Amino acid sequence: MSYRALYRKYRPLTFEEVAGQTQIVQTLKNALKENKIAHAYLFAGPRGTGKTTMARLLAKALNCQSGFGHQCNKCESCLAINEGTHPDVIEIDAASNRGIDDIRDLISKIKYSPVLGKYKVYIIDEVHMMTTEAFNALLKTLEEPPANVVFILATTEPYKLMPTILSRVQRYDFDKVSDENILEKVKDILVKENVAFEEDALKEIISLADGGVRDTLSMVDQAIVYSDMNITMSS
Repeated sequence: MSYRALYRKYRPLTFEEVAGQTQIVQTLKNALKENKIAHAYLFAGPRGTGKTTMARLLAKALNCQSGFGHQCNKCESCLAINEGTHPDVIEIDAASNRGIDDIRDLISKIKYSPVLGKYKVYIIDEVHMMTTEAFNALLKTLEEPPANVVFILATTEPYKLMPTILSRVQRYDFDKVSDENILEKVKDILVKENVAFEEDALKEIISLADGGVRDTLSMVDQAIVYSDMNITMSS
């Protein structure tokens, strides 16, 4: 079996596993509890702070077969989202699918009903990379979306989005994750991986990541290999 990077292996599977972003998690959980679901969300913030992960978790909560708002990670829908194979959860990288034809193709498929879940969820990452023409094509759909469709736009540069787009989404601003929250998560992962470590060494790595969980775990991955499963200040 091929090696899986730590940030992929330990990607949060429930809201409770998310490092930091406490206010966003609580707000989304309340919205699900009260069935007040927006048709379009914008997740904005620095890289590696959990925007795409949160989008997948919201998609899971909308479609979990154990009940609306749940994330059982056992039903067919949850398992498919975890594996990236859910037919109703479509992830698009706007950096490479940024043109008008890409968005028209997306829009042409929106009218079809969900196959497995209750909602079709479109997650558009790095949405600020889309062309003006593509934004204009998407705008009409955001104005009059089908009832069973939810858009989640993610970006590190929200100031590049058109005001007309910003006015039609429910915006959540992700903060850099605190060093304390990252340290807690990293220590838990290393215990599970049977990797020895000095806490001071982990703090040094975390300080270089500038609040990004993904960047921290990528550096920890490298440190594990370099230090032969024993991360210390001297290694």
